[in-house]
Amino acid sequence: GITRDSVLHRMARHQWTDVIRTNLDSVFNMTRLVIDGMRSRSFGRIISISSVNGRKGQFGQANYAAAKAGLVGFSKAVALEGAAKGITCNVIAPGYINTEMVAAVPKDILDTKILPLIPVGRLGTAEEIARCVVFLAADEAGFITGACLDANGGQYMAT
Repeated sequence: GITRDSVLHRMARHQWTDVIRTNLDSVFNMTRLVIDGMRSRSFGRIISISSVNGRKGQFGQANYAAAKAGLVGFSKAVALEGAAKGITCNVIAPGYINTEMVAAVPKDILDTKILPLIPVGRLGTAEEIARCVVFLAADEAGFITGACLDANGGQYMAT
């Protein structure tokens, strides 16, 4: 995913479009390429990566939050369409993960505005998110579809 952060009243059209095209259109493009094969095999696992900010919103990220929230609605619809054909469609919504994108956040912002909001007191790891993907991709997860797995250290707890 990408970010092009700006408050909405200053956001340029290209900032909106770049983020929506990268973070939401890409999921349509990839899923559309594989759905017919999954339907013909009567099996498939579609797993999209959203964000905690798509679940709760984030100041200066109307574009990013909209795109990442859109993944949840998209996945619920595709889950309904694919269920009878053995296809599951789920979302993982990570919190702040120790990646290049988060490493670009100034340390003072990370220490004062992000980490204090994460109850476990640390950033997540890519390996922790990978384990979520492996779980949802497993045969044993065949009864889970249309779900969003929040992996965010307690930063946002959905009901």
